Amino acid sequence: MASTTENVQPSAGFRPTTGFYVGVTALFGAVFGMLVGNAQDAPLIGLIAGAAIMAALAFGLVASGQERISRWGMIVLGAIVGYFVADVAGAIMGALSGWFFGWLIFWLAKGRYRAHLVPYLTPGQVLWHYTFRVICGAIFVFLITPILVVMPLSFNAENFFTFTPEMLQLKPEGYSLKHYNDFFTNSDWQAALKNSLLIAPAATMLAVGFGTLAAIGLSQPTVPFRRAIMAILISPMIVPLIISAAGMYFFYSRIGLQGTYLGVVLAHAALGIPFVIITVTATLVGFDRSLTRAAANLGANPVTTFFTVQMPLILPGVISGGLFAFITSFDEVVVVLFVGSAGQKTLPWQMFIGLREQISPTILAVATLLVAISILLLATVELLRRRSERLRGMSPG
Repeated sequence: MASTTENVQPSAGFRPTTGFYVGVTALFGAVFGMLVGNAQDAPLIGLIAGAAIMAALAFGLVASGQERISRWGMIVLGAIVGYFVADVAGAIMGALSGWFFGWLIFWLAKGRYRAHLVPYLTPGQVLWHYTFRVICGAIFVFLITPILVVMPLSFNAENFFTFTPEMLQLKPEGYSLKHYNDFFTNSDWQAALKNSLLIAPAATMLAVGFGTLAAIGLSQPTVPFRRAIMAILISPMIVPLIISAAGMYFFYSRIGLQGTYLGVVLAHAALGIPFVIITVTATLVGFDRSLTRAAANLGANPVTTFFTVQMPLILPGVISGGLFAFITSFDEVVVVLFVGSAGQKTLPWQMFIGLREQISPTILAVATLLVAISILLLATVELLRRRSERLRGMSPG
């Protein structure tokens, strides 16, 4: 029993040295101070001040032995300092920073960072364990920050692409829904939305139909040149879009599909087929083929076997591929610029025009709506993936 407790909570008998938690806290403080100082055109001063202040706080707070009071004090101190620097927004950021550093100091000082690690790890292994997670977190923040910036800007009361003083101070007059109102009332934006809603579903249905059949056919071991055929079918995903768009333009111009609704649908279907093939092929990897043989032995024809036995099991993969194909078609702009005309102007095309010809903040509102739709679709894909794993017995119910 004692051994079990020690493995679960190794921090109970492990206490880092003062130099360790003070030094690591100072390092985090230096990075934070450099970011704050950079906003004030004094990054070096911010770096030095941040390291010194956080090192002193780490030493003093741990020496006091009052963790709860110390952590609340950090939150209050951060909020007060932030308020004097940038009003209400600064107070919120300061409180969050105070919470983080209060948690970090005692997390390090009490040895809690080893609580969920096996006790025999060396210091170097523990360092790499958390360094790897910090690197992954930094990459995630780098990728997600542009999205997080666009969302609040879409509520800007002014026709600017930057935060106004009123927005930074969280004043109600700095925010407005006028850009969303412009999107839903402007005839150009509504026409573009209508075209996207006409093109994307049609392209998705074609991509799902052809992609599913191709994946099922290529999953058969008797098909010759399977690898070559697979490479050709997924090439639209690999080849740069500008090359695919140029090729489609010259091909469509010779067969009379240039600038037509059908041409855009076929082009987007070609771009969506690789996503369907990959997701359905991945679903078919765990498919038990003895089920189809059993259905055939019981007298079911191939069509009946497909719709009653095979399709229900691979349906999550089919729907996932369809969602990816829909997102690809709905967000695509390069190909439609080449093969479409003014009559097929889609939502991304209208956004491109808004950036190139007239700087319209309505783009921010549209981008926020597209991000919200993408998040919902990706969440649906994840739920379907988990359902598929449960159906194939790869994860507990």
